[in-house]
Amino acid sequence: MRNPFAGQRMTKADVVAGVPGAIGGVPDGMAAGLLAGVSPVHGLYASLAGRFFGGAATSTRLMVVTTTSASALAAGSVLTDIAPADRSAAMVVLTLVAGIAMIIAAVLRLGRYTRFVSHSVMTGFLLGVAANIVFGQLPVLVGAPAEGSVAALKAVHVVLHPRQLDWPSVVVGALAVALLIAVARTRFRAVASLAGLIVPTALMLALGWDSVATVSQAGEIPRGFPLPQVPELSVLSPSLIAGALAVTVIVLVQGAGVAESAPNPDGSRAKTDRDFCAQGVGNLFSALLRGMPVGGSLGQTAINVTAGARTRWAAMWSGLWILVILLALSGVVGRVPMPTLAAILIVAAVGSMNIDQVVAIWSSGTISRTALGVTFVATLLLPVTSAVGVGVAISLLMQMNQEAIDLKVVRLRVEGRNLLESTVPKHLSDNEIVILDVYGSLFYAGARTLQSRLPDPTGARHSVVILRLRGRASVSSTFLHIIADYAHRLDAIGGRLYLSGIDPQIRTVWTDELLDRQGIEIEFYPASSTIGESTLSAYADAEIRINERRRS
Repeated sequence: MRNPFAGQRMTKADVVAGVPGAIGGVPDGMAAGLLAGVSPVHGLYASLAGRFFGGAATSTRLMVVTTTSASALAAGSVLTDIAPADRSAAMVVLTLVAGIAMIIAAVLRLGRYTRFVSHSVMTGFLLGVAANIVFGQLPVLVGAPAEGSVAALKAVHVVLHPRQLDWPSVVVGALAVALLIAVARTRFRAVASLAGLIVPTALMLALGWDSVATVSQAGEIPRGFPLPQVPELSVLSPSLIAGALAVTVIVLVQGAGVAESAPNPDGSRAKTDRDFCAQGVGNLFSALLRGMPVGGSLGQTAINVTAGARTRWAAMWSGLWILVILLALSGVVGRVPMPTLAAILIVAAVGSMNIDQVVAIWSSGTISRTALGVTFVATLLLPVTSAVGVGVAISLLMQMNQEAIDLKVVRLRVEGRNLLESTVPKHLSDNEIVILDVYGSLFYAGARTLQSRLPDPTGARHSVVILRLRGRASVSSTFLHIIADYAHRLDAIGGRLYLSGIDPQIRTVWTDELLDRQGIEIEFYPASSTIGESTLSAYADAEIRINERRRS
């Protein structure tokens, strides 16, 4: 394997660029732990491990591997039915399984399959995740109890019961939101999260507002250097494995998007499978340090680039700076008010809602609109793991539907040594030779669409159809079934089906023995280096066949 640090000498710019990421990474990591329903310390350790160990292996050199809202929400939904006492251990094991799954995906070179998750589905999913974060964190922001099976219902309960609000929590949360928005509009935007955390915390401590929930109440904050621990595999269960796989899908698809947004400075192309492996490594070390799932973060990567990062060392240094902050301020972390973390999540979620993108997708057609809407609603109403399954299913259905819609069949007419396109006839005529060319996929739905567009041989005599298949190295069993049926129909009228431009790989599958067993008679014309040569040869033989039929 190529040395990931080749040509990646650490610079002073990388060391400095790591500081803003670390400053923002501390509150963001804590907020991710809150979002997942576990102690914020899990998010802190995950931010440290992901940035350093994941950043050491990425192909996208400026990518920051850390906690993300989508993966935290997905992980949290998996742990909903797990006893609170076991939730921390289960989170660590889930992270371990997800890391292993990501590395396996890299070994199997599954990176190419990320393109099958459509942009509409991913946008609908991320929009739903953002909405769930806003709804789910509203009770924490205002210190109110909430009831409801989904985040939206919990938010409605808070709005309908204003007397249950804890007003000190409301003040702390509102101040954090105001600071996050105001500071982000200045040149100090890199420390907006820190400002939204420190000032409300100081206010709460100064006024002695004991009713405001703090981080220490969510779990003990360990002091000192985080030491590796072996995960408690006794909590492993089928549902935990299924949840980890869902988290894996989310992380890997998001990571592929991050790679597109942060190209390598030297122009070298990122390798999706290597980024898969890097994120897997980040999750393995996160699990060893009692962290939670991590993946490529679009927001943190943008901060890294803006801060002047030159190499992968910038992301790694941001992890080291987080470690320094943890060692120096571990006692202070436990006194941070929970409403400030909720404010960080809500502001980030609202900021991630790209309305212009939604409008563009909504205007691009019924298929994209349906995929966006269904995935968004599924994410709001179902557990995130189930919503991922719905999104993947919709992506596959859209792919097959698009294959069917995009299929185009044209007739080729022979003019001298040229082939000219024209309209496909609906019915064949006596002694007619029809050459057909197909644009689009012939798998599954595409093959069925071709079946509906082949000219009907009923009532004709001795017609020949030449189907051009140049450039197709493989075809589906559905296509074979359809071709066999059409060949039988042509045989019934004394005609014949010719296939031109045949790739040798197809012929190794469609052997004479296979065709004989099914009673199919097809003439094959292998592709040559000259485009159209096999089709013209088929046409010449078809003319001879037609003339012989006429004489007889």
